[in-house]
Order: sequence, then structure tokens, then C-alpha cells
Amino acid sequence: MTIDEIILQALKEDVGDGDHTSLACVPKDSLGKAKLLVKQEGIIAGVKLAEKVFFIVDENMTFEELLQDGSKIKPGDIVFYISGKSQSILKAERLVLNFMQRMSGIATITNQFISKISDLKTKILDTRKTSPNLRIIEKWAVEIGGGFNHRMGLYDMILIKDNHIDFAGGIEKAIKSAHDYLKRENKLQLKIEIEARSIEDVKKILLYGGVHRIMLDNFNINDLKEAVMLINNKFETEASGGINIETVHQVAETGVDYISVGALTHHADSLDLSLKAVL
Repeated sequence: MTIDEIILQALKEDVGDGDHTSLACVPKDSLGKAKLLVKQEGIIAGVKLAEKVFFIVDENMTFEELLQDGSKIKPGDIVFYISGKSQSILKAERLVLNFMQRMSGIATITNQFISKISDLKTKILDTRKTSPNLRIIEKWAVEIGGGFNHRMGLYDMILIKDNHIDFAGGIEKAIKSAHDYLKRENKLQLKIEIEARSIEDVKKILLYGGVHRIMLDNFNINDLKEAVMLINNKFETEASGGINIETVHQVAETGVDYISVGALTHHADSLDLSLKAVL
């Protein structure tokens, strides 16, 4: 689903057969101006998306951007002004706020994780733990916050996880089957990542090879260190599983290339923003 499709579907959900309150109370030709007011510290995200929403609602509106996506914000800051038909501003208001509050919350928590490991090489990744049909927007917010996107969906990487391994009959069979599949589907150019649940799994993967990255899932710190030493840059490494803002630096110190954090999207609190009329 494209961003334009998401916006159109969301407007259909919200507006239905008309914004009857605005149609009833606000003259059709009334012109107005509003500002996006910040009420909480964080990282702003969704400015470009908001502009797109307004223009889809009414292409004749004027959007004046004051702060860019990724800017640090504090209470009292004004992010943008929007001018045009008052009914159009009111029609777009809730959708703009819903998107921007959600995106800014994600960008803010992502930036907090990035700040914790700024002295190290490790990169922070998101996951597929996103709101249905909003993945492209939530992953965009992660990027605005300084993080990196993992796979977008099931279609752009082969990620062999614990259940795949168990259903396939073991690590070696799973990797072999993945390569056989890619040979059959020779139009696909997909990287292969595989999950390891123990040091023994890591040793099996190293012995068999044939992957691009090893995911070290729910490893304790000592096992993470050992696994990174064993892998020794032969493959990329990714730590995952319950990593939070308090533990992320210690995990990154083990030397892993990536840390994937589901909490970036499924635990992010929306940032407090408000669209206010300028009188």
C-alpha cells in the first residue's frame, strides 16, 4: 500500500459522506489559517506527510514549513502554518495529528536508542511489529529518528527464524532449502538471515555457511560476546529479543553490527501536538 493510498483510505474512514460539523458551522468560502503547536519535547516527524494530506484534501492550500522532519522540538514550538479554506483545514486536522503524533513518538524513542549508543558502531533496526497497513509510515518515522529499516515485509528478505528451522528439520536443511528455492526462483535477489538460539546454533551455522547475517536471539551478554568472537566478521550479526533503553549500550558493546528493537514501533507513545486556529 502506498502512502497516497493510506491517506485516501484514512480520509474515507474519517470523513465518510462528509464532515457535517464543519459543513454546518463554517461558511463554505471561509478562509483560515492554523499552526501546528508542539506541547512536548521530542523529535518531530511527519511534516512531509502532513503537507501531502493537506494537498490531497485541497490542492489550493498553502503550507509553510518552519521545522523539518527530524528536528528537536520543545513545548511552544510551531512546526508549520497551513492556510486555505477553513473547511479543508478542519477536514484534514485529525488525520494530520494522528499521523504526526504517532510518527513523532516513534522518531523520539528511536532517537533515544540512537543517543545511547552514539559512541559505538552498532546500528538500530526496526522490526515488522508495526500497525497493520501503516508499516511504511512507521518505518519512515524510524528513519527520521536516525534508525534503519529491517525488511519491509515477508517478501524482501529470507529470514529463517526458530519456527522455520523447526519445521524444516534443522538449521542445515533450512539453509539448503532457502538456496534451493532461490535457484528455482532465479528472478529473486534476496539476502538470507538466520536466527541462532544458542552458541551451538552459531557453530552449526558457521560450519554450514550460506547466509548473510546471523540473528542472535535472546542471548545473554556473555553469550553475545562469545558469538561475535566466533563469527569474527564472517557474517553480519544482529542482536534481538527484549533489548530496552537500559540494556542497549551493553548489548552494543559486544560488537554486534545491528540491534533490532520491536519497541520502536509497538511501544512508542504518541507525542503531544495540537493544530490551533490562528485568529
